[in-house]
Amino acid sequence: MPDQHLRWWEWRGHARNGRHPGAAHAPNLAIRAGAPMNAQDALFSQLRVVEVGSFVAGPAAATILGDLGAEVLKIEQPGQGDLWRHQYRRPELPQASTNYLWLLTGRGKQSVAIDLKTAEGRQLLHRICTQADVFITNLPVPARTGLGVDYQTLAALNARLVYASFTGYGEQGDEKDEAGFDTTGWWARSGLMDQSRSDPEAPPAKAPAASGDHLSALSIFGAIVSALYRRERTGLGGYVGSSLLANGAWQNAVYIQAALAGAEFRPIRKRSENWNPLNIHYLCSDDRWFMITINPAHQALHWSAFAAVVECPDLLTDSRFNTYDARLKHSVELIRRLDDAFVRRTADDWKQRFKGTGIVTSVVARAQDAPNDEQMKANGILVDLEGVPGVPTTVASPFFIHGENKRVATRAPDVGEHTTAVLKQLGLSAEDITRLQDAGIVQSRDR
Repeated sequence: MPDQHLRWWEWRGHARNGRHPGAAHAPNLAIRAGAPMNAQDALFSQLRVVEVGSFVAGPAAATILGDLGAEVLKIEQPGQGDLWRHQYRRPELPQASTNYLWLLTGRGKQSVAIDLKTAEGRQLLHRICTQADVFITNLPVPARTGLGVDYQTLAALNARLVYASFTGYGEQGDEKDEAGFDTTGWWARSGLMDQSRSDPEAPPAKAPAASGDHLSALSIFGAIVSALYRRERTGLGGYVGSSLLANGAWQNAVYIQAALAGAEFRPIRKRSENWNPLNIHYLCSDDRWFMITINPAHQALHWSAFAAVVECPDLLTDSRFNTYDARLKHSVELIRRLDDAFVRRTADDWKQRFKGTGIVTSVVARAQDAPNDEQMKANGILVDLEGVPGVPTTVASPFFIHGENKRVATRAPDVGEHTTAVLKQLGLSAEDITRLQDAGIVQSRDR
């Protein structure tokens, strides 16, 4: 086994015994207040993450690290805290009395409310960061220096710190300081929005809320753990980053690569005029849609079985449909024929009828179906959530590591809920904390 692998496993063994081999800048490895009972058993249980961000992409990367056991300190502005806390009442979103947006992204974190616009607030953050392993921010780059959260400042305080930066459009070029949400930087700017039109006359399609942010969070997570692995070899942290634009381009990479290769783009067609009748969705008798996907290379293999399942034996003999080339030429007629077939049964009935045929299909699910989705539950995609009345379940981070347990998901914190506990860990007295509270530099939930 290479030496660097030995160091990685050696580090985990030492760390879980409360020791870290030879690092002058090593973080405090004790299990800290607020951690769930099984936190010490998780992969990143010795990791302290400091998050200074808002909304979703950067904070969601911290959520994933927290799922794997890291202690996540979310630094928020006293008062309203992260603006993401207040978005669940937007009229276009599902309406609920429970703040479902915040319980998802904020779960398991500790909220520390510090006013970084004050010198004393910045000093407190710097003390916290000297004991941190990872710092995550999606604040605008020009604002970071004034708040004391730029990379140069924090790296000078802690050489082992992995600093993760997330922006809208990258950190170079004319658009580097432009503000962005996933609807703009990821969805619209990358070409995904235009490419997802349902037909040429339709307006560009709008993405579901935060969908680009959650995908982008995975890239930041990947960059962070890569830098942590490098740190085990070098002893040093570093600067990593990504952007909505980069993630949107990666998401739309097939079509962007086609453009880079000089490909001729075919016009978008209406569903009823689709190029491939065996790679679209069909309406069923229960007003649900059913998706079929038969790769062109597999159509000859599956055509007989498909015709039998949809109860259209004439598809095997009709010269318009019995070869691949004929189906392409007569795609509109075949879609019309299959529309008449699929509308005779429910989507679930079709799912059962196709089972075992080797033909790839799916009911077009709705978000409202997820609470009863047994496949999601069986694979740990939906997991227990503790401490939120009436909401027993949440969506897990989307991967597993064999032999490593994720931390039990717990409720998201109130603004400043953990401020006092964290400041006491820094060595501040009760009198010091009271003075900071009275000055509005920090906020604690107990005040």
